[in-house]
Amino acid sequence: MGQLPAAPDPEALRGVAFGVAAYLLWGFFPAFFKLVKHVSPLEVVAHRILWSCLFLLLLTVLSGAGRGVLKLLRDKKKAGLLMVSTLFISANWGIFIYAVETDRVLESSLGYFINPLLSVFLGFLFLGERPSRGQTLSLFLAAAGVLYLALGYGTFPWIALSLAFSFGFYGLVRKKTRVDSLNGLLIETALILPVALAWLIYLKLSGENAFLGGSLRTDLLLAASGVLTAIPLIWFNAAALRLRLMTIGFLQYLTPTFHFILAVWAYGEPFSRHHLICFGLIWTGLAIYSMEGLRLGARAASLPPSHSRPIS
Repeated sequence: MGQLPAAPDPEALRGVAFGVAAYLLWGFFPAFFKLVKHVSPLEVVAHRILWSCLFLLLLTVLSGAGRGVLKLLRDKKKAGLLMVSTLFISANWGIFIYAVETDRVLESSLGYFINPLLSVFLGFLFLGERPSRGQTLSLFLAAAGVLYLALGYGTFPWIALSLAFSFGFYGLVRKKTRVDSLNGLLIETALILPVALAWLIYLKLSGENAFLGGSLRTDLLLAASGVLTAIPLIWFNAAALRLRLMTIGFLQYLTPTFHFILAVWAYGEPFSRHHLICFGLIWTGLAIYSMEGLRLGARAASLPPSHSRPIS
């Protein structure tokens, strides 16, 4: 008799559930930030920083992880790298919220589709990681798609590229920092918090503030943005502990896919022939990139243990 198929690993199934939940929540961020479209992007970012920092600080205190955060702050090299990553993630948040508020969610989805391919390019430039032929082809297809959209549609997709580059450099710096996602985000928001508070105070003194401006709904939504920032990170961490990196890599496409669906079918943003060709080239590149990842992963799994490299 043939062997019965192995039962699914409960921990792996939990990991998939956490991963899908995290990426789906990130995917619905445009719908949330549309609710505060009447608030300026800079004020939204400032509140996201403020409430994220407070919520993460509460989680850190409750979990007893405060010593780990203090240890990180005493490491001058890591603290310096986190200051750099703070600038990149703050810029990314601001550009994304601007894209949502100016009805350019489609372009934001383009940026996050490009991001995995851009990460390969940044790894080649700064980490000496040599891309495979398939990955190189994927990069050329993505570049061709962006160039076609810029020339054919007559609009340079600066939002897409800014989101891709800011998040790509953020990931690059965080990879070199090697800190826990939640502790790292707490320090990042704490580092930029004085700037956020100064901006909120300025808005209040000049009478341009939306927070505490008479709308309880707006106040609650702005405060909730901090919780909304931390929750998918918690879920992502839970998924990363239980899943292979390759599985996480496939799940990451859920976020820009939902941005795309919201932009075209929910918000009615224009999707021209030029967009179709641009996205088609990038999706083809992503398909090649994903198949290449499967091929390389299968080859690595077939190597004897002495030839495999541990993930650090």
